[in-house]
Order: sequence, then structure tokens, then C-alpha cells
Amino acid sequence: MYQETADIETASDDYARRFNGQTGQFFLETQNRICMDLLADKRTGASILDVGGGHGQLTKVLLAKGFSVTVTGSDDSCRKRLDANFNQEDFVYQTCDSLHLPFDDNSFDVVISLRLLPHATQWQGLLSEMCRVANTCVLFDYPDVRSFNFLYSFLFHIKKRMEGNTRTYTLFRRKQIRDELTKNNYDTAQFRAEFFLPMVYHRTMTNRKFSVFMENIFRYSGITHLFGSPIIVRSNRILQHDQ
Repeated sequence: MYQETADIETASDDYARRFNGQTGQFFLETQNRICMDLLADKRTGASILDVGGGHGQLTKVLLAKGFSVTVTGSDDSCRKRLDANFNQEDFVYQTCDSLHLPFDDNSFDVVISLRLLPHATQWQGLLSEMCRVANTCVLFDYPDVRSFNFLYSFLFHIKKRMEGNTRTYTLFRRKQIRDELTKNNYDTAQFRAEFFLPMVYHRTMTNRKFSVFMENIFRYSGITHLFGSPIIVRSNRILQHDQ
């Protein structure tokens, strides 16, 4: 058993049910649109490593863009949803330790990890490994403390009662993320917030049109940029001649 195994739950059918229905699709569409915007400069055929990506949330759009996709998981069970939803010849899967990825330095054009970093007990080690095996950039998400998450300790038990399968997670400040990326020789990150209102609020409302309407107001007014969460981050490797 590896040390970091949070992706086992993320790759489960139970977790996937959190994104059922129109509201769940709104969440995934928003997440995937931001990710693809951040990767718009990547050529067809670019190699992508999705660490802990057994949930398959990005796999379809990555394959549609013509990327070469490799997914890792901390247990063989993490490939179950991938095998059920995609042709096995379209991607590569490997069970491995996310803190000691079995790949050489700079092995992949891009390294991605969604739904994993805030649940990792050794998140610095996870991020360091992602940075090591990426040749150009890393892409990942995290919950920001500069959002409704500042009420996390007060609201967590309420959220868990409402959602049922909510996990504990670590909140981060942008400075923490920047500092850790700098340690790994990566540049000032791009931060793209997904939502202003808490996702549990949208799940409770179960009204996609209302959710889209409200989030568009906050996004276009700049409030989401300042106080939104989760945040998707892209950071580029600093080349030697740039130093």
C-alpha cells in the first residue's frame, strides 16, 4: 500500500455520482473548459501525465484534443472507470507511488493532477514529483482559503450531512502554492478560480440555469477571480537560459 491513496476514492463510482445530473455536468464543464484554456498552447500529440486521474474527468477532452494520455493510480482499482468508459488502446495506465513516480525527469510535456493535492498528506512531495517529470508545465487544482472556504471548520459537518461523501481537505493560500512551485524551479503561476459560490450550494439548489446565471455574474464582475474556489493552477518550468 502506497502512502498517498486519496485517488482510490476519487476513482470510485460513488465519487463519480457527485457529478451526476445537470449541476454536476456544469461543474465538470467549467473545470474542463478552464483546463483546456490553460493548455491551449499545447500541440496535438503532446504527452500528458494525469496523476491520480482514475476519475477520468479530463480524459475525454484530453483525448479529443489529440493528446497522448498516461494515467497513474495508487491501486489497480483506480483504472476501473477508465476501462469502462474509454478504449484501452487510447490511453496508458500505470499503478504506482505518486510520491515516487516511475518516470524519468522531463518525461511528459504536461503533468496534471485534479482532485488530489488537497487530500494528500505529503502534498509538497506530490507536487515536487509532478514538477520533476514535467518537461514544460504542471496543472493542478486546490481549494483556496480566500473564499467561502474560510468557514471550512464551521461548515464542514453541515456540508458532510448534505453531501454524504465529503472528505477532509487542506486549504491553501496562493503564496504557499507560489513558494512551493518556486522551490521546484517553476514560474509565477496562473490562477483560475472555478466558482464563487460553494459547490455544495449549487448541489443543494439543483438548478443548473440559476447556477450558471449566478456564477456568470460573479465571474464577469471579477469577484470569482478574487475570491473563487477551487482554483486551477498552471505553472511553467523555468528553463536554464531564463535564469
